[in-house]
Amino acid sequence: MPRIAAYVPNLMDRSRFGDGVQIVHSLKELEGLDADLVFVDLSRSQALEHLPLQSQVIGFAPHIDTETLDAAKAAGCVEALPRSIFFKRLPSLLGAVDG
Repeated sequence: MPRIAAYVPNLMDRSRFGDGVQIVHSLKELEGLDADLVFVDLSRSQALEHLPLQSQVIGFAPHIDTETLDAAKAAGCVEALPRSIFFKRLPSLLGAVDG
């Protein structure tokens, strides 16, 4: 079973991920993470500087923050999505990994 983790400091957003996703609480923990797939709230200060190198990363940020979304792609995120699209697609992103 793939290991999935998420760096999502916002408690309301965090509740959308379910029990099968390991929640990462600090940037230091994020940077050293060993998971197959990692979701990252890119709107959090310095998140891009702590992306785990050995994991596939899908990031999300407000749709108006195109600079961060572009920087995330340049930093190695497999996808950098506007927040609304990310949460709309989250069930299918989790389902694609599960099965």
